[in-house]
Amino acid sequence: MATVTLKGNPINTIGALPEPGSKAPGFSLTKGDLSNIQLDDYKGAKVVLNIFPSVDTGTCAQSVRQFNKEAAELENTKVLCVSKDLPFAQARFCGAEGIANVEMLSDFRDGNFGKAFGLEFVDGPLKSLHSRAVVVLDEEGKVIYTEQVGETVDEPNYKAALEVLMDA
Repeated sequence: MATVTLKGNPINTIGALPEPGSKAPGFSLTKGDLSNIQLDDYKGAKVVLNIFPSVDTGTCAQSVRQFNKEAAELENTKVLCVSKDLPFAQARFCGAEGIANVEMLSDFRDGNFGKAFGLEFVDGPLKSLHSRAVVVLDEEGKVIYTEQVGETVDEPNYKAALEVLMDA
C-alpha cells in the first residue's frame, strides 16, 4: 500500500507500483471505439503510461496536454493516458483540446489495470479511482521508470520520465 495526499490529506492505494527492472503487469484497457487493447499490442515500442484520476480535473488535463506536446518529438514511443473516465468523456476532451499524439485508454470496465499497477485508491474522496503516476516501459515491457506523485493535485515530473527514454 502506498500513501499519497489529496490537498494534504492522506489517502491510500491498493498496493505499490511495479519495481524498475520488473516486467510490467499485463493489462487490457478500453479504447475510444470501445474495443480492448492489451500491453502485448505495444511490444516493440517504448511506452509511457500517464495515469491519473480523471481528465475532468485541471492537473489531469494538463498532464495529457503536456505529454501530447512531448509525444510529438518521441521516436518509437507510445504515450498512453489511463484513467477510469468513460471513453466518451476522453474523446470529448481530446476533440476539444486537439489532442492527437497520445492514446486515451479507460480502465472503467473492471479496474484491473489500477489493481495490477497498485494504483487504485482504497479510501478517501477518490476511492476506486487511480492515483497519479507515470510508468515507463522499454520495448519488451520491462519497467524502466516509475513515479508515484506524492500530492495528487501536483503534476508528475515530465522531464525525468522523458529523460529515461533517451537512455533506454
